Amino acid sequence: MKPVRWLLIWTVLGLYLPLTAAAPAAESAYAPLRLYEGSWHVTRKDLPAGAKPDELKNQCALVGKFFACQQTVNGAISALLLLIPTDKPGHYVTQNVNLQGRALGGGNLEISGNRWVFSSRWDQGGKTTFYQTINVFSGKDHIHFEQQESDNGKDWTVKNSGDDTRIGVGR
Repeated sequence: MKPVRWLLIWTVLGLYLPLTAAAPAAESAYAPLRLYEGSWHVTRKDLPAGAKPDELKNQCALVGKFFACQQTVNGAISALLLLIPTDKPGHYVTQNVNLQGRALGGGNLEISGNRWVFSSRWDQGGKTTFYQTINVFSGKDHIHFEQQESDNGKDWTVKNSGDDTRIGVGR
């Protein structure tokens, strides 16, 4: 084979192989997010006796670098949740967008094993309130959650808790 042809083959392989090797690593950042997809019964601790649990449906898709879940609660679309991986494994930037196209405030998600912590803050006229929701997965079909609030980002008060139980998968 002529030297020019070998040079072309090695150039193509040199460009192609690193791209294919990086693809699985990039895709793996989105793999845990797929656990959130599907339909769930949400039973909150503060749910009145005899009341039906809420039904949450997460219809999710990967669009470029954006992982998006349209969230529907009791049949009404509530928001689009965007999750974008950061350079640190298991860390994501989050943003909710309402049906009017307004961003509702950014936050973060940190995934460590079966524990997911969604965190955000709200600044209101010199007062900042910190929020976090801790989700602990027990298998792929059950999540125990706690919604917490803090004035300083260190001392947390549980405002609500409950359980999500999967009732359906996929779209």
